Amino acid sequence: MNHATRTIKEFWVSSGHHMTQPTKGGGLAVTDEMILAYLARPELVPPEDACAAERALHAMLMTAPARPVPQAMIAAIEDEDARENWAFMIGFRDRLLACPSIEAAYLDMIRQGAAGIPPLFLNQLVHLILRNALDGCDDPYVLRAAELFFRPQKASFRDGTLLLADAELIEGFEAERSSLMHTAPLAAMLGGDAMAELEVMSEPNAATYWSCSDAFSMALNVGGDPRAREALCRVVEIWIGHMLGITVTVTPEARIEDADWRWFVGLDAQATAIGNAFWKGEAVEPSVAARICGLFRLDFADPRNVSPKIAGKPVYLIMAFSEDMTLRLKPQNLIVGLPLAGAQA
Repeated sequence: MNHATRTIKEFWVSSGHHMTQPTKGGGLAVTDEMILAYLARPELVPPEDACAAERALHAMLMTAPARPVPQAMIAAIEDEDARENWAFMIGFRDRLLACPSIEAAYLDMIRQGAAGIPPLFLNQLVHLILRNALDGCDDPYVLRAAELFFRPQKASFRDGTLLLADAELIEGFEAERSSLMHTAPLAAMLGGDAMAELEVMSEPNAATYWSCSDAFSMALNVGGDPRAREALCRVVEIWIGHMLGITVTVTPEARIEDADWRWFVGLDAQATAIGNAFWKGEAVEPSVAARICGLFRLDFADPRNVSPKIAGKPVYLIMAFSEDMTLRLKPQNLIVGLPLAGAQA
């Protein structure tokens, strides 16, 4: 008898997933290879004029990445910026190594306070964790929607429909055009807008995502494609299930018509501010309210997971872009912002 075998497609190689090891609990364990990748960052590779102490520290860790580093070794580095970089990196590394998994380390950072950790590093961890949580996913819409969790997006309207594209990519296009304005102004003027350079994910072209997943080069039609909004709902469900072990159902909403809404979570700083204003009954300028680009309803499968103050009511999720049309989701808000019961909180 012939048995069809399912082909698992690779994606997000840039996450570093291949440099980790799975844990028994379904998480990812830090490895020497992963730490070596951090040590290869330009901020940590000693320049030609680096002092002997910095060179010695880097050389030691290149042979033993997890070896304890005495504070005196860092204090001996002469350059102030280099000393600061190393102090942060060793502290960050030690927080990762102190936990049984990368997921547990991320939870610890978020719950104990992530002050001093650059968003870049938190985004890298989310990228890696979602790569693990989505392993085996065969829906490119879900994968593209998941990019919102760790890569800022630039919002744009095309024919009245809201599109999201990778902010770094758009900034690169705009920088290139700005440069052309000095050398070839006509070519720059004829170039069109940056968003027009990108393919918008749709049913006919969604399968091409696999070949460009690490380029982050497909725009997402969150304003006009129901599959895009549904995909974002699945990502929220998967993220909460993977990180908190709680089953939830998330559905898109056109508007909140619940006169007795008890709880909301802003998926980003803008949405949190707008939601707080509505919550307090304050007036919100129409131009500010117009920045809301996503409303969702979250329901818990098990009422025992929820604080009694919610009493069976849903949690509403709000998503909004900033004045400069940038969307920066904060997935940590789904960890610390949900009204969980008892010890789960």
